[in-house]
Amino acid sequence: MELREFGPDDTASVEACVEVCNACLRVDSPWQHGDTPYRRRMEMIHAWDGEPGRLFLAHAGGRMVGTLSIDYSNYDNLDLAWLGLDILPDHRRQGHGTAVLEAAYEICREMGRPLLGIAGWESEQTLGFAAATGFELKSQAINRRQRLPELPAGLIDKLYDDALAQAGDYELLRFFGRTPEELVDEVSRITDAINDAPLDDLELEDEVYPPHRIRAYETAQIESGFRFRRVVARHRTTGELAGHTVVTVDSERPAIGDQHDTAVARQHRGHRLGVLLKADMVRWLAEDEPQLETIDTWNAESNDHMVFVNEQLGYRIMGRELDFQRRI
Repeated sequence: MELREFGPDDTASVEACVEVCNACLRVDSPWQHGDTPYRRRMEMIHAWDGEPGRLFLAHAGGRMVGTLSIDYSNYDNLDLAWLGLDILPDHRRQGHGTAVLEAAYEICREMGRPLLGIAGWESEQTLGFAAATGFELKSQAINRRQRLPELPAGLIDKLYDDALAQAGDYELLRFFGRTPEELVDEVSRITDAINDAPLDDLELEDEVYPPHRIRAYETAQIESGFRFRRVVARHRTTGELAGHTVVTVDSERPAIGDQHDTAVARQHRGHRLGVLLKADMVRWLAEDEPQLETIDTWNAESNDHMVFVNEQLGYRIMGRELDFQRRI
């Protein structure tokens, strides 16, 4: 097995990686939106918050058989790396996946990342591969999709009005693009509330969100060609930010949206702010992005509160992803 690392300016390798990704999606998760060379290149340059991972093409016997990605953070969880493994459907069950992992272990040892995670769609094949390679099931996440043209008429407005009746002490602010400078520290604080979400058995430290990471995240998303929107709730009396939600729209394919973080600070919970924030975001998108068709979101299956919120908003299950970890 030979792993060939490549960068975003290697056009041929980027296109080959996209072909592998889309071939795997068609078999494993055909509902997912396919990859594109532009989107892959932007991911390699900017990543989620300005920390690009490493990407490799896997070759065996002189033929490309798949890809490997290694993602990690230098803000927190400094011993952890997440491995993304795609083996072309025609080359599966020939030992290539195991061989790619063995090669990845050596790279991660050199990087000082002994705690590894992998993920796969729920299936006997995924469970069997994880067990055979020493990975333990740690969590289950659900991919849900909101199809905006199919939402019942008046649903979002009713949810908004009902939530507003319990959130009269709060006002909503909408930010397109970067957060105003005077509020970055407050957004940093409410972003940290995501650490209250259940982790199941995943071995993870709390993630940290200093203001400069908030800026790096916004910059990475915007410079990757996403139209970036954030709605925040602010307490009218104290002026304190209580919660937020973020959605991006892909400028390359503007029918596709992606739900990022939704979080409410602990001391402000119990006022239906989660529903209020997400309903207002949909209202805003209807005004400014009428072509938008879908928004995808991910939640731990055990996150009962956010699952309930999303189902009220018309999100429906697309697939279940299994998360595994092991140490090397």
